[in-house]
Amino acid sequence: MKKTILGIVTTLALATPAFADPIYGTWKTIPDDNGNFGHIQVAACGAKICGKLVQSFNGSGQPIDSPNNGRDIIWDMEADGGGKYSGGKVYSPDRDKTYNSKLELAGNALKVSGCVLGICRDGGTWSRVK
Repeated sequence: MKKTILGIVTTLALATPAFADPIYGTWKTIPDDNGNFGHIQVAACGAKICGKLVQSFNGSGQPIDSPNNGRDIIWDMEADGGGKYSGGKVYSPDRDKTYNSKLELAGNALKVSGCVLGICRDGGTWSRVK
């Protein structure tokens, strides 16, 4: 009996990466109004999806210090199926605004959009960092 339970637990542990959501990983944002961009690490946060700014870069691609490094950029996002995500928020550091957002995944491209106080904005298409 112990061997059976151990076998099941081992199988589930090894299979877990196969169940990872395809949105998980690191994404490069589009340049902001100042030409800066960032790398966002997207992962599970309980049953939801979140993303944290792990590194900021200037327009030349050089790493820069930013008070936003380590900050949550995406939170409370839920998978709707078919590469679509909604119900969450996305923070835009250059505008210091939080948007009710939607994400749409197509391969290595992540289209970001959101609205705040009735004003909607296209957040551009982020690209997966290899």
